[in-house]
Amino acid sequence: MGLVMKVRIPTCHDKPGTTQMAQLTQQADTHTSIILPTVHEVDLFRCFCPVFLHSQMLWELVLLGEPLVVMAPSPSESSETVLALVNCISPLKYFSDFRPYFTIHDSEFKEYTTRTQAPPSVILGVTNPFFAKTLQHWPHIIRIGDLKPAGEIPKQVKVKKLKSLKTLDSKPGVYTSYKPYLNRDEEIIKQLQKGIQQKRPSEAQSVILRRYFLELTQSFIIPLERYVASLMPLQKSISPWKSPPQLRQFLPEEFMKTLEKTGPQLTSGIKGDWIGLYRQFLKSPNFDGWFKTRRKEMTQKLEALHLEALCEEDLLLWIQKHTEVETVDLVLKLKNKLLQADRENLPVKPDTVEKLRTHIDAIILALPEDLQGILLKTGMT
Repeated sequence: MGLVMKVRIPTCHDKPGTTQMAQLTQQADTHTSIILPTVHEVDLFRCFCPVFLHSQMLWELVLLGEPLVVMAPSPSESSETVLALVNCISPLKYFSDFRPYFTIHDSEFKEYTTRTQAPPSVILGVTNPFFAKTLQHWPHIIRIGDLKPAGEIPKQVKVKKLKSLKTLDSKPGVYTSYKPYLNRDEEIIKQLQKGIQQKRPSEAQSVILRRYFLELTQSFIIPLERYVASLMPLQKSISPWKSPPQLRQFLPEEFMKTLEKTGPQLTSGIKGDWIGLYRQFLKSPNFDGWFKTRRKEMTQKLEALHLEALCEEDLLLWIQKHTEVETVDLVLKLKNKLLQADRENLPVKPDTVEKLRTHIDAIILALPEDLQGILLKTGMT
């Protein structure tokens, strides 16, 4: 059709929430290229529109990885709403499972509908009326009517008790007995209501809502980021001749004490029980996934700093003071370090790797010829 679309599929090394734009080539077609930042950018406001009065409560439920069901009239509305919910805690990654369109034929149907165990940490999107009965025991259910086209605003649904949800014909609403930790931000509600009265386009409303969710998530996550950064050992404690130091342990109570001075109140005007929200979050799959990712990044950073410390050493002077056996052991360790840097994609500068290769070659050449032959055969230098 004469249109070039350049799409970059995210990789496992991308940080959640960052958009690595595809590099435009210097060819003549650059002005016709279209860059897609994401393949599932949903119309956030259209999805949240029937429940926007409760959007902050839904943000809490998603943040805490609570079991959540979206009952919708069609697969597209169910899918879009589930994706909008998962998206609302961005740049924090949602680590639990989510099914934009769940049916009775799914293999987990039995597991999710059983009443013998508590519902798992999953967001389900369903359309089959049968689920109104089989998922009645789930703690949080969002029942939405037909999503209106942009410009038409549906009546706002209320929060109702779960026992009042009898069938899928029940009125739209958020069926839960959940008590939010944070007080409702009336400012965002006024802003969105004003937009409705002024017939502001849905895209513009989505931008407002997305920015609100982003600022809320960042206010929540910054104190955690700050505390986790403090678990990193000091650079001066990294010795080239010892294993890299370990990260300090995450201590929930120690973290809670930091909130008094450097808590979310520094960046958010929303009042409420932030401490209670953090306590609950620390038990959730989202915290577990987030912390594992951060710990891996920091451990890799320590490994990279250890490698740089080795490069700064005068290794030829070191081997003069040590035996051949110790020198061979050092060469094997350095080779393993290089393999690890490559395999784990460690954040190491290319010149550091080159420097280490040069060191290894110099050490091998300083050894007797028979050992040189053996060491040159073992792996790459």
